[in-house]
Amino acid sequence: MRLTGGTSSRLGASWDGRGTNFALFSANAEKVELCLFDSQGRRELERIELPERTEDVWHGYLNDVSPGQLYGYRVYGPYAPERGHRFNSNKLLLDPYAKRIAGRLVWSDAHFAYRTGSAREDLSFDRRDNARGMPKAVVVDETFNWGRREIRPNTPWEDTIIYEAHVKGLTQKREDVAPNLRGTYGGLSSPAMINHLKRLGVTSIELLPIHGLIDDRILVEKKLANYWGYNTLAFFAPEPRYAQDNALDSFRTTVARLHDAGIEVMLDVVYNHTAEGNQLGPTLSFRGIDNASYYWLKPDNPRYYDDFTGCGNSVRLTHPRVLQMVMDSLRYWVEVCHVDGFRFDLATTLARGPNGYERNASFLTAVRQDPVLATVKLVAEPWDLGLGGYQVGAFPSQWSEWNDRYRSAMRRYWSGEGSLIGDISSRMTASSDLFNHDNRATRASINHITVHDGFTLMDLFSYNQKHNEANGEDNRDGSNDNHSNNCGVEGPTDDPDIIALRRQLRKNQLACLLLAQGTPLLLAGDEVGNSQNGNNNAYCQDNEVGWVNWDNFGDETEDFTDFIGYLTGLRRRFRQLRSQRWLAGRRADGSYGVLWLTPAAEEMKESDWNFPEGRFLSYVLGPMEPGQAPIFIVLNAAPEEIAFKMPVMTEYRNWRQVLNTTENKQMPVDIASGADTKAPPRSVLAFAGSA
Repeated sequence: MRLTGGTSSRLGASWDGRGTNFALFSANAEKVELCLFDSQGRRELERIELPERTEDVWHGYLNDVSPGQLYGYRVYGPYAPERGHRFNSNKLLLDPYAKRIAGRLVWSDAHFAYRTGSAREDLSFDRRDNARGMPKAVVVDETFNWGRREIRPNTPWEDTIIYEAHVKGLTQKREDVAPNLRGTYGGLSSPAMINHLKRLGVTSIELLPIHGLIDDRILVEKKLANYWGYNTLAFFAPEPRYAQDNALDSFRTTVARLHDAGIEVMLDVVYNHTAEGNQLGPTLSFRGIDNASYYWLKPDNPRYYDDFTGCGNSVRLTHPRVLQMVMDSLRYWVEVCHVDGFRFDLATTLARGPNGYERNASFLTAVRQDPVLATVKLVAEPWDLGLGGYQVGAFPSQWSEWNDRYRSAMRRYWSGEGSLIGDISSRMTASSDLFNHDNRATRASINHITVHDGFTLMDLFSYNQKHNEANGEDNRDGSNDNHSNNCGVEGPTDDPDIIALRRQLRKNQLACLLLAQGTPLLLAGDEVGNSQNGNNNAYCQDNEVGWVNWDNFGDETEDFTDFIGYLTGLRRRFRQLRSQRWLAGRRADGSYGVLWLTPAAEEMKESDWNFPEGRFLSYVLGPMEPGQAPIFIVLNAAPEEIAFKMPVMTEYRNWRQVLNTTENKQMPVDIASGADTKAPPRSVLAFAGSA
């Protein structure tokens, strides 16, 4: 027999060497048809009703279907938006478990389950077939030759330095990457990029979303694109626009080559919402398969969606099959693609229950016990837009979190705001006020100054206001709260003093980021002064605005690649900067984790912390083991030089300067303990104790 019942045990299309098993979850469907297409995805060859239903999984086995076959689903059931059901069998639907995608969405009104333009979408029904403009799923052979050399780096958290990048934007303008590889997965692992990452000293590259995505219709009509990729439709498939042919194998080849270079690969993943939008959005997959199961709906009016994400819908991980899909997806990327970690966009949504964020939510519990995910890095963006969505510091001990409190404090400090030294002291020592509980370690704090969302480091000190006009939203989009400082001129300038000041402030931010305890995260392009022309929300700019501009690469004054490499070297040299232990002050035996000092080298008292408009902070991090040297760090955000005294410690007669951000080249200078010296205006200094 060509068609048999198959199994419900593995969702998606599973090829076993003889044939393919198809399985799709839908609790509220009445019938499911598998649709097979020709190799171009243009002609529907046949429809096959899946013959079996087991625990709400519809399944069937075809013994003559092999890898390369294009397919989709048509799902039958009630079109009753008032009850949360939006079935429309006229719409071809993408398999949520699609491992590979063929074709791109071609927008038309046929993708909507209702007649667009009608007074209410729940009173009309669209019978047009959308198959021709839909991307199709592809049956895949998951085997891949990783080779004998490929070994996962397994970089310890304490040694981790993350580099956030966009697959296309990182290499599209990079001239030392082969033209055919620019903007692709292959470009990430090109010899030029691997060498660059090694020079920086980063250990992990974190990629903006690469799950299969679509460009919003409104953006396409404006001749823009969903460049960042936070518009997921396929949680198992690598986005094909970044590959010349087979995206799955292209991505795995890139992972293997980066692993060979000792560099981990982390993915920014978007499980909080899908590309289908609100009740007026298209029917492309989940909505037409089982809307009431996949999404949070308003309890009193399930026609509408509970939107905690600002994107029109929210994925409901409290449903066991939806939770299974997310967990299966995560394990797939680890086991089949050898990914080393994940950053979860709007992670609060994933842990929501009927009463809001739950620290023991089903998703967090599932992750905690999963043996596959126990081997990878997990990072939460610990907020969403719903009530009670801000949860920085509230995730379980297995997680690290983006620390926006670090970002805000350091931006305000180096932009010239005073009376922040208390806050800065916490941020430079892993934000113990936020994370030192429930056996969490300092790596819980992911420190960052800039990320994809917001100003670049260059723009942070070049613009006081956002300039997002190119996004077509009259500059209404993007944050108005940037804590930036244009140093006297809005945008580019030829004034050498302003250029020098901006350069100095950028170096100070980078120095603090790499000297701070916690896990540092760098934004790709900040090392070469990349600018987005003041656009702090370049999500739709798949062009020179959003791509990294490498024009400054190799410039003696504007290229900070070697400066960052020097800072990451300091981080490796001084283990206390990477410590996973929370710091203590002076102990009974005279030892110490940290000593906070006044400019006179005296230990700070309460009144010193409240010094009016204080912008000077200095402290010593003690050695962690015998034979190690302490490190003395000085932060001076004042616009004038400040006199201070070197710490006096009996076992250290001298302090050797290992960092001065006002110098172009770092020169070792020995200063005697107790000697008077000065911190230059707006500077970061660091000294190593020596006998």
